[in-house]
Amino acid sequence: MDSKRPRGLPRRRLGPQHADPGLQPERTVMSWGRTGLATSVVALLLIRWYPSVGPVVFVPVAVAIVGAGLIQVSQRRRYRVQAAGIHYEKVVADFRAVVWMTVMAVSIAGLGVIGVWVF
Repeated sequence: MDSKRPRGLPRRRLGPQHADPGLQPERTVMSWGRTGLATSVVALLLIRWYPSVGPVVFVPVAVAIVGAGLIQVSQRRRYRVQAAGIHYEKVVADFRAVVWMTVMAVSIAGLGVIGVWVF
């Protein structure tokens, strides 16, 4: 065991660290965390439609829960990429995550509207 490493800290670093802990990676990860939480709340609110719409409501609920789960699972990778980008002074926007979040939000809304009007 490495005697210089304080107890409870990981043995290896998760990637290059930047000098200022208040920089963009922390704010971005917190923002995506709030987005995942809000998506989970949307899923819970959609379940309230069950008495009037029926089981079809679980389709947008499933989309919202899967989307929120994927947001939470990808947090560590997103932080590592952004911290490395700041360290090497080459930060690239996560365009795919924004596109997929937009697709998910439009899908939830569209499925909700279809569920209310059709069923």
